[in-house]
Amino acid sequence: MLARPDRSRWAALLGRQPVGMVFAAPYAVFLALVFAYPLGLAVWISFHDYFFAAPGAQVDRPFVGFENYATVLGDPAVRRSFVNVAEFLVINVPLTVALSLALASALNMAIRGRAFLRMAYYVPYVTASVALVSVWLFLFSQNGMVNQVLGPLAPDPTWLVNSTLAMPVIAIFVTWKQMGFFILLYLAALQNVPKELHESAQVDGAGRWSAFRNVTWPGVRPATTLVIILATITGANLFTEPYLLTSGGGPNGASASPVLVMYQRGIEQGNPDVASAIGVLLVIGVLLISLVSRRLLERD
Repeated sequence: MLARPDRSRWAALLGRQPVGMVFAAPYAVFLALVFAYPLGLAVWISFHDYFFAAPGAQVDRPFVGFENYATVLGDPAVRRSFVNVAEFLVINVPLTVALSLALASALNMAIRGRAFLRMAYYVPYVTASVALVSVWLFLFSQNGMVNQVLGPLAPDPTWLVNSTLAMPVIAIFVTWKQMGFFILLYLAALQNVPKELHESAQVDGAGRWSAFRNVTWPGVRPATTLVIILATITGANLFTEPYLLTSGGGPNGASASPVLVMYQRGIEQGNPDVASAIGVLLVIGVLLISLVSRRLLERD
């Protein structure tokens, strides 16, 4: 007689929600194929003398240890790209949090045209970057609308060819483009804050700022953690904007991002091992920043 399977053992293996694991399995496979495998391959390539070869060709790709990382850390262009993306994040992340929360708070009130405004803020997020870049090139060119409005106050050289202003302009552009998505996140969080808390604050005589600081901000803190992490990941993957707005990270690498340098080293120059080392360092940096941000917000 066959023994019956031990249900407790299967429950321990599948967890308390086996049906949920079955439905989550396709996404887990997707993550493994699209993210885990490429990341593992990139780590492997970064420790080898890797180069592109014809399909089926027998090539030797010897282990070189940290040689590629030494090359990356000794490259001034790579170091500057990390400084550039740090400057981008310092501008973009706080601006994204402040503006998204402020606009979401306003859109959460009973104001006229609220539905239209919500849609208007979301339109740039779903619009192709190439189309938006064309508009910003028109606005911030030498003879663009911004310089015509500023007149003698316009910078010389102009915005996107100015080594000091190019990255801040890109940071503002990305903030504006991505803001619609983060506004939706904050709107969902604001609608989950109990109205009784705001009513209690009003009864206790709290002003708008006091109510925001003691009721709204703690209520949306989990959303703020998510916004900071997503904005950091988006900024670390910066490629399209500097590539199109400044013609490949100019002037003189002032707006080049690590992902753009990865493309230049790996595709244009044919050094995928060096490009993989840049990518691994970038992933480590993003993970550290995300963990520190999460710990600080959770501690507060």
